[in-house]
Formats: sequence, C-alpha cells, structure tokens
Amino acid sequence: MNSNLKTADVKEALSKNRLRLWLKLLKSTRLVEDEIRGLLRTQFNTTLPRFDVMSALYRAPGGLKMKEISRLLRVSNGNITGIVDKLAADGVVLRVTPPEDRRSQIIVLSPKGREEFARQAKAHEVWVDEILGELNADDVDGMILRLNNLAHALESRERHGE
Repeated sequence: MNSNLKTADVKEALSKNRLRLWLKLLKSTRLVEDEIRGLLRTQFNTTLPRFDVMSALYRAPGGLKMKEISRLLRVSNGNITGIVDKLAADGVVLRVTPPEDRRSQIIVLSPKGREEFARQAKAHEVWVDEILGELNADDVDGMILRLNNLAHALESRERHGE
C-alpha cells in the first residue's frame, strides 16, 4: 500500500513537471518569436508568416502546392492563400500552372524572392544566434537531442492517431 502511494506521488510530481516544462517551452518560444517578429518588421518590413512561407519555398526549388505549404507550416489553406497573394503582388513568388494538371498551381520563389529570402535568412541566423547567445555548446546540443526525442514521440503519436 505504501509503495502504491509513493508511485502515485511520483507520477503526480512528474505530471506537474511535464506541465511546467510545456509552459516554459511555450514562454521561451513566444519570447523568441516576438523578438524575431519585431526584427523582421523593422529591418525588412515583413512578417514572420511571410518569412516562413518564403523559407518553405526556398527549400523546395521546384515549388510547392498551396496544400503542401499549409501542411508544412501547419496553418490553414486560407492563411497561406492570403500570404501568397501578397508575396505574388510584390513579385516575390510566382504561380505556375503545371501542364498535367491545369486546376492546380505550384508556388515558386521568383529570382527576386530567392535573393530577398537569402538576405533575410542570413540576418535571421544572426538574430537567433544573438538571442540564444547565453546557451553554451553543451546546452544547445542537449536541448536539440531532447527536443528531437520529443518531436519523434509526438510525430509517432500523430501517425498512430493518438
């Protein structure tokens, strides 16, 4: 009986620590995102969602369908459509209709868009390095390892419908 109480206490303590971890992850992410959003706005007159769409397209030189961008960024098609419309108006992305499927469109970065994203990505890397500058190599490596483990576990849950 006594060991059952101890087991329950340990489980409850771990549960509370997991909640505490989640809240700290959320707070840290929001603080970093807020700083990045402000820097993108002031230095490039752009937004984080625009940067994210350009990043996805930069990594896919052949382009992506709207639903692929939505899936990658985990946002609705409606959100992506508005962002792509503005990027197209700015000449940063192009809509290409593949000959084999006239109903779909592939979104690709224009040459201007590739050049602009490269500039923004270079600055972004510097900003993140500065923001996380208090972390030493062991901190960074340990966090990457643990967050990779978490991501794999969550992706597994998602694949199995849990």
